[in-house]
Amino acid sequence: MTDFTAHFPRLRSDNHTPESPDDPGYNCIAWAAGDNRKWWQPSGLGGHYWPAEVPLEQTIPAYQAVYEAQGYERCGSGILEATNEKVALFATQGLPTHAARQLPDGRWTSKLGELMDITHTLPEDVGGGLYGEIVVFLRRSTA
Repeated sequence: MTDFTAHFPRLRSDNHTPESPDDPGYNCIAWAAGDNRKWWQPSGLGGHYWPAEVPLEQTIPAYQAVYEAQGYERCGSGILEATNEKVALFATQGLPTHAARQLPDGRWTSKLGELMDITHTLPEDVGGGLYGEIVVFLRRSTA
């Protein structure tokens, strides 16, 4: 198993499970939105996807708008709600860095850059290092 401690100091062998091989074809922003075919980034460059209705900005409001365009709305926590799916948006120094999606059983899933996706116990498990901290939770109905 890859040693992630330098970039993800809160990941430990007892709080996450690798779920896929490495794949540079998609990133965490796409994965949290349920897309494992595109790299979502507001670059305007070929090979990158960004919703047309969202400004090409590396800002927390723009990244929040990406999920709002997918039917999410801001909410107060990552606590499991039976009829909602949640996303946690991370940032460091005011710049968005990562998104994780809550699974129906309350655990979370993340794509680690060009590496694998993992299942982890809490959204905060991938915070504290490279990805910074959670700045907003969003939810959408699954009912």
